[in-house]
Amino acid sequence: MIYFDSDYMEGAHPEVMEALMKTNLEHTVGYGNDHYTKNAKDAIRKACNAPEALVQFLIGGTQTNATVIDALLRRHEGVLAAETAHINVHESGAIEHSGHKILTLKAYDGKVCVDEVDKYIEDFYRDETYEHMVAPGMLYITQPTEYGTLYSLNELEQLSSVCHKHNIPLYMDGARLGYALASPAADFTLADIARLCDVFYIGGTKCGLLFGEAVVAPNPQTLPHFFPLVKQHGALCAKGRIQGVQFLTLFSAPKDNAAKSTTAENATATETTLYKHICNHAIELAQRIRNAFGECGYKIAIDSPTNQQFFVLPNELVDKLRANGVSFEDWGPRGEEETTVRFVCSWATTDEDVNALIELVHKL
Repeated sequence: MIYFDSDYMEGAHPEVMEALMKTNLEHTVGYGNDHYTKNAKDAIRKACNAPEALVQFLIGGTQTNATVIDALLRRHEGVLAAETAHINVHESGAIEHSGHKILTLKAYDGKVCVDEVDKYIEDFYRDETYEHMVAPGMLYITQPTEYGTLYSLNELEQLSSVCHKHNIPLYMDGARLGYALASPAADFTLADIARLCDVFYIGGTKCGLLFGEAVVAPNPQTLPHFFPLVKQHGALCAKGRIQGVQFLTLFSAPKDNAAKSTTAENATATETTLYKHICNHAIELAQRIRNAFGECGYKIAIDSPTNQQFFVLPNELVDKLRANGVSFEDWGPRGEEETTVRFVCSWATTDEDVNALIELVHKL
């Protein structure tokens, strides 16, 4: 079998596992007060060009979204998000469970439109009965989106501007942020994201770690008293050094000589890290898959420049690929004659996996 179902099917990158094993029997204090966690936070601040940032490690993506959104909103406020947003579709009502409503906006390949964000807020406060309604208290976006698409730097600047115009925070879900930064279509950096977002998180679970997400608030006052709220949401790891070791490895230079050579020409922090290297790898393989399906005349369902690729395939081909040991996801219900499917590459996808898939696509 070769697997293209998701980017978190394997455990952790070997360098991360090596670091965990090397430090396994050390004695450190808990809850992230160890030196590994401190050094990991400093490495992230450096990569973000945000020396004063609050950095807090949480366990999983849904916990992170629920905790951050709960921290940013007052009790009468809701969160603006695309109708396709992860918090609206695939988090089992976690945001609603914390007492906040999701205020949905039309999605354009997974993205919200800045003019519609502005109009929603303007219209809300023009309504004389607005005190009786759920107020738009923040904007949630993902980078990349659930459809593998990217907000450009210009779009991010516009969204940041409209949020600050209305005095609401902009929060970015970065579960796959590494794959966005590695995309050849990216015209933004991690420092740009830290400059434009009030809060964002750097996903580790889908980018080479066993688990873990790093919340970053460039201005710490945006998330006052965040630590106890993390604990309330069950997102605090007692053995915090496990996350510290993992993120420190992710934001350090790769040990592999070949990996180092691919980044030697670049000077910025994210260009010389294991994080950048392994996400580059996933992007390169995903683009090979995209090209192969395109060469065979199959329709690309969504124009994604990241590690998720979407195609509309005849059901006969879908069934033949699976019969030949290829595992991937249907993206929505199976159609009568053809189905939209998703192929995902990760740090762990191999050239051999992709070569085998491409050979099958051409043969079948």
